[in-house]
Amino acid sequence: MKINNLNSMGVNPYKRNLEKNTAAAQKPQTKEDKVEISSKAKDLQQSNEVVKARQEKVQAIKTQLESGTYTIDPQAIAKGLLNFYKK
Repeated sequence: MKINNLNSMGVNPYKRNLEKNTAAAQKPQTKEDKVEISSKAKDLQQSNEVVKARQEKVQAIKTQLESGTYTIDPQAIAKGLLNFYKK
C-alpha cells in the first residue's frame, strides 16, 4: 500500500518557531539594572558623626601641614604600636 502526500496540507512545522524568532528580534530588549537606596540608608550616610569628625580632623592636619606646625609624637606612636601588637 502506498500513501502519497501524507501531512502535506501546507503546514510547516518550523513556521511557528520562525515566527517566534522574528517576533523576538523585533522587540527591543529593555532589561535594566536598578538599585534603590532606602531613605534610612541615605540618612545614615549623611548624618554619620564619625565621618564628620574624621573630615574635621583631616582638615586640621592639612592646615597644620601647610603652615608647618604639624608635629609627630614618637612616644604616642610607639605606645599605640605596642598596644596593638599586645592584643
